[in-house]
Amino acid sequence: MNFLAHLLLSGSLATTPDYEDIVVGNFAAEAVRGRAGLLAYPPAVQRGIRLHRFIDSFTDQHPVVRRTTARLRAAGLGKWAGVVSDVGFDHLLARDFARYHPAEPLSQFAQRHYQLLHQRRHELPERLQEMLHYMRQHDWLTGYAHPEGLHRALLGLSRRVPAAEVLATGAAAFLAALPTYEADFQEFWPELRAGVEVEILL
Repeated sequence: MNFLAHLLLSGSLATTPDYEDIVVGNFAAEAVRGRAGLLAYPPAVQRGIRLHRFIDSFTDQHPVVRRTTARLRAAGLGKWAGVVSDVGFDHLLARDFARYHPAEPLSQFAQRHYQLLHQRRHELPERLQEMLHYMRQHDWLTGYAHPEGLHRALLGLSRRVPAAEVLATGAAAFLAALPTYEADFQEFWPELRAGVEVEILL
């Protein structure tokens, strides 16, 4: 799953102990490597890093997601199919955000998290601090809701990541079979959410 899903799965201020620390850890985990990287953070932030890793592991191993990535590999995405699946699922989550998070509009959710992460940006790995600047400036989280935002996200990755040029075609591949991927996401998301709720309470 990509940035929007990770943030949404961090819990809520009303119900999750150490919620803001978990958000920071969940976001920071994108660039935190190994046990040494984990232990460099306070325990509450470590919970967010561990949650991020749980989400990634659960997603990668789930049979529905494996079905999704198999289709995307067959559509020409090769080893980058998982990246397209992650960003594509964020597109579906953003597009139908009111369905998955009726308590708050996407624009409000996005701005609240930009503000929190900006206030605690000094706790993030350096490359994420720079990325957060562009994320806020161009409002990536809200942009995911539109096909153009999906295309921009994957096009940007195709230019930044070595040997990932094929990602420039990822949005077209995902959108070409959109009903199929919608069905996959609708089957997968409740199971991921249920797994995360157990993980957060541990």
